Amino acid sequence: MKLHELKNTPGAVHRRKRVGCGEGSGHGKTSGRGGKGQTARSGGSIRPGFEGGQMPLYRKLPHRGFNNKNFKTVFSIVNLADLARLDESVVEVNAEVLVQAGMIRYAKLPLKVLGMGELARALKVTATQFSGTAQEKIEQAGGQAIVV
Repeated sequence: MKLHELKNTPGAVHRRKRVGCGEGSGHGKTSGRGGKGQTARSGGSIRPGFEGGQMPLYRKLPHRGFNNKNFKTVFSIVNLADLARLDESVVEVNAEVLVQAGMIRYAKLPLKVLGMGELARALKVTATQFSGTAQEKIEQAGGQAIVV
């Protein structure tokens, strides 16, 4: 098999739908847009919940309650197995070191270390939070878990 001999699976490639090309094409007259009016026009979309100017149901009903979703803390998460993969020359681990190693994306987010995996060498780990098992395993390996 060579590259120039490859063929698409039958049915995988479709022709472009040519709308507005006469009634015989099956996509003539209204070009698949239905009747006339707002929805037939380009850019004519109606937002979800719009009821033609009538007071929408979501505004008629009372709103109560509170949601803490906007105030939750998002952590960069690292496991001990990831820390064990770090270069042998690294002794102190913090968010900047992990960003350079490509293990987390942002140094600005708070860092949380979880206990999945094993740690064989002593590391001085600086993070915002540690899980209980992570802290135990770091200290058992002779390292330090420093909470910022």
